[in-house]
Amino acid sequence: MAWKIDHAVVRGELDNTVEGKTAGRVWLIGREAPMELELEGDCWRDLAGLRLSFSNPAPRAQEGLDLARTQRGMIGDMTASRKCKVPELAEGESPPPGTRVEDLPFSWRSALYLEWFSEADGRVFLELYDFEIDLSDREWVMDEDAEQAQKQANMQAMRDSVSRDVQRVEPPTGEPEDEYRWEERLKESERMSVAFQQVREKYRDDPDAERKEAFAMSWDGLLDALARKSEGLPEFVPPPDGDEWQEEEIDWAEEFMGEPHPLQGMAHEVVLRGIDLTQPIKEHPEAVKLNQMLMMVGCKLAGALNGSYRPETGFILAQLKRTFGFVNDALAACTALIEEAEDNDHCRALEALKDSIFEIREGIVNIRKELKGN
Repeated sequence: MAWKIDHAVVRGELDNTVEGKTAGRVWLIGREAPMELELEGDCWRDLAGLRLSFSNPAPRAQEGLDLARTQRGMIGDMTASRKCKVPELAEGESPPPGTRVEDLPFSWRSALYLEWFSEADGRVFLELYDFEIDLSDREWVMDEDAEQAQKQANMQAMRDSVSRDVQRVEPPTGEPEDEYRWEERLKESERMSVAFQQVREKYRDDPDAERKEAFAMSWDGLLDALARKSEGLPEFVPPPDGDEWQEEEIDWAEEFMGEPHPLQGMAHEVVLRGIDLTQPIKEHPEAVKLNQMLMMVGCKLAGALNGSYRPETGFILAQLKRTFGFVNDALAACTALIEEAEDNDHCRALEALKDSIFEIREGIVNIRKELKGN
């Protein structure tokens, strides 16, 4: 996983005066002793050969930052000239509910971006655009070629970090796989989604983002397609068997969606009821949790049960098993809302919703029993 620590940073020091080595100390709020950095590699040209001290004017606590005191490993991108989009909001102002960050008005700012890959904790980074900085005289000068080589090494370190986080399983053999093997594949898919979100965040404003994201995720096929596109060649190579390449139009909705499974249809109806019942208290944490969990249940059931084709039995069993956690969280959230309900009619409606969630859970259990033959 990645640790973004910028909120908790109080101050720090960085020393890249010895070529090929970067040392430093970072103080986090709530920790008396600083983290000690012992890293291989150099900063970008703007910080290479310098000592840097910086401070965060508005640090605040972050929960769960259980990082090792000594951070040994490889340097990542370290620069004070990273350009980032900063939302323009008045002090204390919050964006309207439902507003995406990318839709807010913004200005471009230079950020202090410090990243490393720790042997103990994996990827750790901070990004500060409201910071105070002090630089020493330069001890040595990095040229453009050396900077490009360092940036490429940083990208390789990011790629290696993603591979460790994703923990890819063995590719399928073509033979049907059991529930437990499919569960490992679904876990890998979820890890891949988390890793891709982190990669997208890092390269979000980079003009070469698509290529760098593909490299970090080890999507070598996409890298080849992008390289061919840059050379003016077709992105996809026709099959080598001599057959004429044809793009076949397929109505994917008709081909794959089919009629919704009754249990998934019930889950969809429960989602709508949940949204309707929590509308007056939609900002309540348990209401948010309830609706999120019900939506996840609907999505998981659609993936397992809907479609005119039939997935492998092992996949269906694994997908249904992973739905139980979301069902249980939805039941807990609904129970909490019932206990707080002041209006009797609203309380009875929530209890009826809870009964429907139990029915969905029972339906999942019955389908799994049927598929297992017991």
